[in-house]
Amino acid sequence: MDDDGLGELDERITHCRACPRLVEWREEVARTKRAAFADETYWGRPVPGFGPHDASLLIVGLAPAAHGANRTGRMFTGDRSGDVLYRALYDLGLASRPDAVSADDGLTLHGVRITSPVHCAPPANKPTPAERDTCRPWLVQELHLLRPTLRAVVVLGAFGWQAALPAFAAAGWSVPRPRPVFGHGTRVGLDGLGLFGCFHVSQRNTFTGRLTPAMLRDVLASAAREAGLPVHRNGAADQEGNGPAS
Repeated sequence: MDDDGLGELDERITHCRACPRLVEWREEVARTKRAAFADETYWGRPVPGFGPHDASLLIVGLAPAAHGANRTGRMFTGDRSGDVLYRALYDLGLASRPDAVSADDGLTLHGVRITSPVHCAPPANKPTPAERDTCRPWLVQELHLLRPTLRAVVVLGAFGWQAALPAFAAAGWSVPRPRPVFGHGTRVGLDGLGLFGCFHVSQRNTFTGRLTPAMLRDVLASAAREAGLPVHRNGAADQEGNGPAS
């Protein structure tokens, strides 16, 4: 067990059964599976955060995907949303590889941790407000433990933004009143912490072009620089010629 408390927190999260609807759904999906993954053993439990315990940049998503993280047991791993996110992190030098296929694929993040305000896969990818609020104490505790090193946060999507702001307030940051409105590229300063909004890496956004790889990289690069992380072009960012400069 680690000394900073995050390892213990992650372990406790995986045993949570606080939301009956989510417990039923995540376990039903793990039993029935998708045909393409019929031979795999699904994780079927709450998914903890992923990344170094001294991260200076935190990415906050929405909830695990039924056949992605609910299958693999690692945030944004094994689905198309994760393909987009990890590719962008790799392109900026913040991830060791451009894809995330399983929890034991060797992927590491550099100064970045990924979490979500809801740790169980919800039906139709839509947690209820009550489920969001029930899960919030886990995020609050994670923020407490990350506070010594955390310098910037990227929140993916309006749901995550609405869930994250009360969590930051509960963890001791001063959140402006009225609460800032979500928007892609929005930046809010919270007691020395840069809070950035970014459209979610959902297929709906990436397939329609509402969120392009360059748009995602721009937000991630701005947040990484604020977090004090080195950013350099790598892979697709070089090929496209429009990635952020180092």
